[in-house]
Amino acid sequence: MKSYFKNGFTDKKELEKYSSAFTLSDMEIFIFPELFYPLVLANIMSPILWKWRDDPWFQDIEKKNFTSKANRIKQYIIQNYVFNLDLSTWGLTSKNDEIARFSDFFDMELLKQSNALFGYEGDKYYFDIDIRKHFGLDKYDSDIIPYWKTETIEAMTAFRYKENFTSGAGECVSLSALYAAAMFVVGRIPLEKIFLIATPLHSQNFIIEKDGLITNNRRIVTKNMWYNGTSLSEKARRAMENEKVTIVSHISGYIHTMYDEATIDSNQYEYFSGKLREFLSTDLTHLVFINFLRFKSKYKALFQYRCDFSGKQRYILLEKMFEYEHTSKFNVSAESRASLIKEIEGDEFHLCPLQGKILLNDIEAILDSHKEKNLDEIENEVINISGTFPEETIHEMFRELKDFIFIDPNIPGNKKNYVSTNKLNITTEDSRDKIIERIAETNEKSELSLLSLYVSRQMDKIDWLPFIKAAIERNPVCFTDINGRDSSEVYDILKNMSDESIYDGKRLALPDEVWNFRRGDGIEKALLLADFLIHKNQDSTVSIEIENSNVHLSTGGNDFHFTSDKEFKKSIQIKWKDYKIL
Repeated sequence: MKSYFKNGFTDKKELEKYSSAFTLSDMEIFIFPELFYPLVLANIMSPILWKWRDDPWFQDIEKKNFTSKANRIKQYIIQNYVFNLDLSTWGLTSKNDEIARFSDFFDMELLKQSNALFGYEGDKYYFDIDIRKHFGLDKYDSDIIPYWKTETIEAMTAFRYKENFTSGAGECVSLSALYAAAMFVVGRIPLEKIFLIATPLHSQNFIIEKDGLITNNRRIVTKNMWYNGTSLSEKARRAMENEKVTIVSHISGYIHTMYDEATIDSNQYEYFSGKLREFLSTDLTHLVFINFLRFKSKYKALFQYRCDFSGKQRYILLEKMFEYEHTSKFNVSAESRASLIKEIEGDEFHLCPLQGKILLNDIEAILDSHKEKNLDEIENEVINISGTFPEETIHEMFRELKDFIFIDPNIPGNKKNYVSTNKLNITTEDSRDKIIERIAETNEKSELSLLSLYVSRQMDKIDWLPFIKAAIERNPVCFTDINGRDSSEVYDILKNMSDESIYDGKRLALPDEVWNFRRGDGIEKALLLADFLIHKNQDSTVSIEIENSNVHLSTGGNDFHFTSDKEFKKSIQIKWKDYKIL
C-alpha cells in the first residue's frame, strides 16, 4: 500500500476515508463505497458471530436446505436485534459541516441526487409524509441532519446495555451487513453469492441461491413472498419500485451510480443484474392476480365470484371473500378457496350476478387460455368481457398490474471503467482464525483487507490517527450529555462505569459507544474524557500516555488516571483537529 500508511496520512481524502471506517455514517459510505463490504468482513472476523454457531438454535444448520438456513438466521436476528433509527443514539451533524468535510473531493450537487436529507426525492412515500417530520428532525433547523452511523456487530449487540433496550439493535445498513456476515458464517453461503444493495433510504441484500432472496431490515423475502401482496412484501418492494440503487457491493468490489470507476468484477455484476431482474419479474398466474388484488385493494371492488352450492350457482363480492380471510386459515387463492367459501355466511351470497362487477371466473379462464401470458392480449380480452364497465379503469388496473409483476431495477449502469483489485479469497470452510490471518497478510496488497482491519478496530495492526480523528470530531453524544459539567465530575462518572470494553482483544470503542453502553476500557474512557475536554475548550491540549495497563491523561495541570487491559504503548497529543501519535 501507499507510504502514508506507515509515515502518516498526507492526503485529506485518504485520511477522511480511513477515519470514516470507524464511524461509517450513511453519508460516509455513500462518499466512500469501498467501506461497505469491510463492515461485512469485520463482522465475519468478530468472535460474537462465531459463537452463534454454538447456539442450540443453529444445531445441525449446515445439514439444512437454503430456505431453512435463511429462516433460522432471520428468526435469530428478529429475536436478538431490533431496528433502531432514533436521533439520540449517534447524534447530529449539519449539512454545512458535512459539505466542509467532503466538498474538496466530491460534488455536493451530486449528493442531492442520492441523499434524502440533502434534497433527494426518490421514494415519494417519505416525502408525502414529510421526511424530516418522519425522522423527528422537524424540531431542528433545516441545516441539522443525523449521523446515522452504521454499527458493527459489537455495537449492535451492546445495545442491551443501553437504557430502554432489552436486546441488541441496529439501523438498516447495520442489519444488512449483519445478515450478509451471518449467511456466510452460520449459513455457509459463499460470499460470492451475497450482494449488498444500497439506495438513498434503504439497504438490502440480494442472495443468489435458488430463486434468490432479499433481506429487508430484520426480515427475508423470497421470490414467492415478493408477489404475495402482504404488507411485508409491500415494504420490501418500496425501495426497488421507487428508488435508484446507488451502490452494489460485493466481495469482488463495488459499483457506484455516481462514479465512473468500479472495482466489482464485471462478470459478477452482469450475473447479479440478470438474476435480480429475474427475481423482480414473474408470470401472471391465478395466484399472482389474487395477490395483486390483495396488494392493490382498490381493485377488489371491481370483481365478483361465481360458485356452486348443491348444483346451484351463487355470486359473492370478491372484497367480501377477502374480508373473511382475516379470520380464517384459508384464503382466496384457488388452492384453498373452496374451504374459505364454506366458512362464509349464507346471506353473503346472491342468486343472480351483481351488476357492474366483473366475474373473477372469467378472468381466470382468460389466464388459463394464455399460456404465454401476453399482458396486452389479456387486457384486451378482459375489456371484451367487461361489457359496459369503464375501459379506463381496466387500463389503469393493468398498468398497476404490470408494475406489480415486473420491476426494472434502477441499478448503476454497467458502462464503467472496471479496475482490477486483489480479490480476497475466503471460503465457508475457513475457520475464523484463518480468515483473520488471510485478511491481515493481504492488507498491503488489498485495500479491502486493510479497510476491514480499520472497521474491525484492529488497533495493533493499523494507524491510530484516523481513529483519534473520528473519536474527537464525530462523537457528539457524550459531549452533549455531559456538557456543563466540570472535568472532575466527568472523571468520576467514567471511573464508576464498568471497565469492560465491548470489543475484545486489542480493539477499541469510540467515545459515544462507551457513553451509550456505559462501559469501557481505560484507553476508551480516556479518549471520551479527551473528547469532552477538547470540545469544552478548543484551545486546550490533551496528552494521553499509555504504558500497558497504565493510562495517564493530562491537560492544563490536571491529571487523570485509568487502567487498561489492552496492553498498548502509545503517546497521544490532542489539539482541536491536530493529533500526534507516537
